[in-house]
Amino acid sequence: MPTGNELPSYDELAALVAQQAQVINELRTRVAALEAENAELKRRLGMNSTNSSQPPSTDGLAKPVRKSLRGKTSRRPGGQAGHPGSTLTPVAVPDEVIRHEPAACGGCGGGLTGAAQVGLTRRQVFDLPEITVRVTEHQAVARQCGCGTVTCGVAPDGVDAPVSYGPRIAAITVYLYVAQFLSKKRTAQALAELFGTPVSTGTVSAITRRAAAGLGGFREWVRERITASEVVHFDETGLRVAGQLRWVHSASTGKYALIWVHDKRGRVAMDAAGVLPAFTGIAVHDAWAPYDCYPAATHALCNAHLLRELVAVVEQASSDERGWCWAEQVRTALLELKTLVEQAIAEGTSAIDATLLARHTGYVRSAALIAANTACQPGDTVAARHRALARRILDRQTDYLRFATDFRVPFDNNAAEREIRMVRLREKVSGCLRTLTGAHDFAAIRSYLATAAKHGMGFLHVLTELVQGNPWLPVTT
Repeated sequence: MPTGNELPSYDELAALVAQQAQVINELRTRVAALEAENAELKRRLGMNSTNSSQPPSTDGLAKPVRKSLRGKTSRRPGGQAGHPGSTLTPVAVPDEVIRHEPAACGGCGGGLTGAAQVGLTRRQVFDLPEITVRVTEHQAVARQCGCGTVTCGVAPDGVDAPVSYGPRIAAITVYLYVAQFLSKKRTAQALAELFGTPVSTGTVSAITRRAAAGLGGFREWVRERITASEVVHFDETGLRVAGQLRWVHSASTGKYALIWVHDKRGRVAMDAAGVLPAFTGIAVHDAWAPYDCYPAATHALCNAHLLRELVAVVEQASSDERGWCWAEQVRTALLELKTLVEQAIAEGTSAIDATLLARHTGYVRSAALIAANTACQPGDTVAARHRALARRILDRQTDYLRFATDFRVPFDNNAAEREIRMVRLREKVSGCLRTLTGAHDFAAIRSYLATAAKHGMGFLHVLTELVQGNPWLPVTT
């Protein structure tokens, strides 16, 4: 560098400019990386149940404004015409009738004995009788014949201990623990308070274990029927079991449900369930890649998941000066196709208009093509994620739009999500499951109860049959 009043030479100035240019480029790269990191953090902070696959339970106390993905319809809120409702209605023959006679005339005060009855107002109260435990003693009598042989009477099946709980208490125990998601401790407390008889958590475990052990044949029976079905819904979700993350899987139809627990989430667990390896129908699921490992099945992807992803893009991506966003165009086209399918089904037709189908399919494809071919800056993970979504829509267009060409296929996979929603309820009410054996028992009984509910059977009835060693099976045609 020059000293005093000497001016820097050309070479010195060029070196200084080059050094500063290098610093500027490094800063620009750093700023771009920070901007990309900031955008990704904003995206993660903005994720909730309306724009991602997160369950509503993760939204916390600050619930987001619900954004319906169904679109507007002509229906008014509340129960629709023809809805049966659940209001109490009087019965024709009550169990008990109590008459309330007037003591005296309200006018002159005279007695009314023998007066003519000119009216009657009926009011019925629905209530439970006083709950008490009824103890039945079985006495096995031994008698000695004249020949000297002693012959003893035989107690009924299931009566093999000096003291035991009957099938109704056992069924209510399983009902509270598995169907209502109480913990073992709270189940024991509820039984003790309701029936006035002590019940331990060990008893709850033993009753539940025996009930689940009797469902091996039922699960195989259901597995065979699900595998032979035309359309089956599949889904999975995590569950904490014995301090580790396990996975609850489900395969279900309109009449059957199979739920199982496995250490893995992917193909190993799906193979262990035994449905997908032999399934040749239409498999409805989300875009989780392991489902695609079964080429014998025809695949249909869940559009409810896709709509939430598109909502996230609309919220995160900046539109051009015209206000257009590719994700909004895809979302609108999907909902239009859904409406057309619903109208066609209501009218009894087997397909929607071919021109309208081609038009809205074109809207989906053209918007996704634009997004898939839009360049993004290196390190811009948000833009890369949006482009990957657009490419998936292009690659799986047939699977996403299968509902529009085959009316057996639903628009979404909500049926499968309903089967595993009980996992979230279980965690919210009672927390995790402490043993893997308990998790397997819980899944087996939930399969039994879910299948029974699909056939309109009451839980207490089918559980009473189960604890007596005679599990209920649907009547098939």
